[in-house]
Amino acid sequence: MKTICVFNQKGGVGKTTTNINLCSYVAMLGYKVLAIDIDPQGNTTSGLGIDKRKLDKSIYDVMTDSDTSLKDIIKQSELVENLYVAPAKMNLAGAEVEIIGTESRELILKNKIKEIEDQFDFIFLDCPPSLGILTINALTCCQSVLIPIQCEFYALEGVGQLINTINLVKKSLNKNLEIEGVVMTMYDSRTNLSNEVYKEVQKYFKDKVYKSTIPRNIRLAEAPSFGLPIMLYDDKCKGAEAYEILTKEFLSRQGVKISE
Repeated sequence: MKTICVFNQKGGVGKTTTNINLCSYVAMLGYKVLAIDIDPQGNTTSGLGIDKRKLDKSIYDVMTDSDTSLKDIIKQSELVENLYVAPAKMNLAGAEVEIIGTESRELILKNKIKEIEDQFDFIFLDCPPSLGILTINALTCCQSVLIPIQCEFYALEGVGQLINTINLVKKSLNKNLEIEGVVMTMYDSRTNLSNEVYKEVQKYFKDKVYKSTIPRNIRLAEAPSFGLPIMLYDDKCKGAEAYEILTKEFLSRQGVKISE
């Protein structure tokens, strides 16, 4: 079992899109996957077809109520076999304030995950694009961080801060925390900018940068509003092909052999 945090302190970099589609493709290949949505916007939740209005309990209850476990809130996806979701609603935004006085508040999620981790092959956490107690909880309970970086002029702005955050958590709360990899999103091979940014990021992160890149793609942008991962919305578009290739590279980096 491996727990991976999808995180970048910068918003709009394709973090949730990557989480939704990587989870879906890994599950489609037969692995039991849990997507934990710890972003108050709840975009992973709605992007995987779960109606937030119909939820009795969500990750908010897990974080604020010691008697609520993850198994009380996990929903099996009706769209993708082997995929499960721990959903989030807007009330999660209030959890930061509510748990601030709790003892060992950084370890709440880690302790809850311990109860269910043996039931899954992979657990992916979609974090908020900020460094609050929710993100600290996610970084404390995971083994590695997957960082989506947008191919744009300011891509590397904030990366130093991001690495600093990871190192601080590693030093004080989670000594085993590693960088899983870096995924370049909104990539356009025809532009010098995309290629320059890719090279700069590669200089910084070396072999942690995935060879697979995610293009700008209108179908990728549309899919979440229909509550569908890209493979169920348009499995022939460039975005779907890119996430399928990324998934195979991700699994091969875990030492898993992928049959073509």
